[in-house]
Amino acid sequence: MPDRGVQSVVAERPAGLGSLVNELYRKSGGAELGLTADAFEQVLQEVIAKYLPANAPRAGVHEFCSSLRVEELALARACAAGHERAWEVFLTRYREKLYNIAGYIAKESSAARELADSIYADLYGTTTREGKRNSKLASYTGRGSLEGWLRTVMAQEFVNRYRRRRKTVSLDEESEEGAQFAAANPEPVIAVDSRVEIATDEALAELSSEDKFVLASYFLDSRTLAEIARALHVHESTISRKVDKLAKSLRKRILAGLSRQGMSRRQAEEAMEVDVRDLRVNLRNRLVQESGPPAFSEKKAGGSG
Repeated sequence: MPDRGVQSVVAERPAGLGSLVNELYRKSGGAELGLTADAFEQVLQEVIAKYLPANAPRAGVHEFCSSLRVEELALARACAAGHERAWEVFLTRYREKLYNIAGYIAKESSAARELADSIYADLYGTTTREGKRNSKLASYTGRGSLEGWLRTVMAQEFVNRYRRRRKTVSLDEESEEGAQFAAANPEPVIAVDSRVEIATDEALAELSSEDKFVLASYFLDSRTLAEIARALHVHESTISRKVDKLAKSLRKRILAGLSRQGMSRRQAEEAMEVDVRDLRVNLRNRLVQESGPPAFSEKKAGGSG
């Protein structure tokens, strides 16, 4: 059953959106995959609610929906719902790609196959939560290509596996495997478009000292909003609003930077689906201030736009 937020969005569908939903449903091919028109609309409204404000103008909603990869969105969500026809199509299109991506990431064939099989299990939804199939594909929103999304999911799983192994393998076990502790194995490198790193670095460099301090404190040093607020002698809600606006502002700046480097909007959004830990940008050097917290002004609490 959809949550109340999604239900209310569906119930309050903007006038004129119905014809667009019908058009996108036909374009998606969802009917052939076992996805009903109502189920497709529910997915579409879920994505709208996630990325657009409640008061978004109808033209903006239309533009956003028209930019989605609805064929891939319908396929992913039909698979997440367990429709066999959808899985047949998914395997035909993506099984070989999954193994190729895994081979590129893991390098070694047995590790690559293990990674691909593990991801397939997560995609299929072999586990359940509250009696409902738990498939990773239910989180795909159609804003970038499904192949790009799969690549990101697999890369993140590979990094997570590596980190878990580093925490659980004993020194004796590593010694038996021939590990040289004087020169520890480096973290696996996941390919990230260099343009993302350039745009991120440029966006961070443009921040004011106040913005850098808040972001470093919250994201790098894991300070609470209350702790940051006390350090800057402002209310906690001020910092909460500032962090939210800064995050949105940074995303816009990075997207603009990618656009200047020749990427389309869709390419830029897909390229940004990376783990920040895989960027070759020294975030701490960019954000941390040597002189401590700067003087803070309530009037500037909204951060940069």
